[in-house]
Amino acid sequence: MKPIRHLRLLALLLLLPVSSCSEETVGGSGAAVWTPQVLASYPHDPAAFTQGLVYTDGELYESTGLNGQSSLRRVELATGTVLDGLALDDAYFGEGLALVPEGDRLVQLTWTSNIGFVYARASLEQVGSFSYPGEGWGLAYDAAGDRLAMSDGTATLRWLDPETFAERGRTEVRDGGRPVGMLNELEFAGGMLYANVLPTSRIARIDPATGRVEAWIDCGALRPPGTGPGAVLNGIAYDPAGERFFLTGKRWPTLYAVQFIAPAERR
Repeated sequence: MKPIRHLRLLALLLLLPVSSCSEETVGGSGAAVWTPQVLASYPHDPAAFTQGLVYTDGELYESTGLNGQSSLRRVELATGTVLDGLALDDAYFGEGLALVPEGDRLVQLTWTSNIGFVYARASLEQVGSFSYPGEGWGLAYDAAGDRLAMSDGTATLRWLDPETFAERGRTEVRDGGRPVGMLNELEFAGGMLYANVLPTSRIARIDPATGRVEAWIDCGALRPPGTGPGAVLNGIAYDPAGERFFLTGKRWPTLYAVQFIAPAERR
């Protein structure tokens, strides 16, 4: 069944010019809709099928997908230049990426191969691997709970131990009374979990304790003009020192530094 789902999702991303999961179906419970305020924009590799994004020590780390094109990269923010990196074996479709501070390790998921890879951040040398059932989509480290949040394309988040990668529990994400499926790229900031919902242009702001969607961030205006079908939002990283988020998408030529603005803060 996995190959069939694989082909269907690629068709969804690469062939449909308009999301089959309309923007109107995301965020209908009355949760506030926030907007991103662009602070700066930077070049981004337009060939990168972005799946995961991490920012630390002034550098970006990026996981890219597609079989035969998947990679882990260290990227210079100002220029978008790939400073260092490695290619995954053609059998693997790279997915979510997270930084675990303990041991300064990067953890990368793969889509349907049931395997994750662990790297030393300084060298990008692989230092371990682990397995998990089902699909791997997004990944983010929760410092408050010393755990990893993992998405698998459903409405359910898995919580993983950052050392053993054993599953600690699960939380269903709901907008009002409705489960929110297709959770993808993840990022923690200020105690909240941010998740983009494939293939829409919206990011859910989630209370990790309850799974409740507290707000939606509408990023539809950020999509660069001229991007083709399948060039959806996918890539969220947070810079706590600068109090800013970095956002990009699959095959986007631009990466944005933004702040999320609540309705009461709009001018």
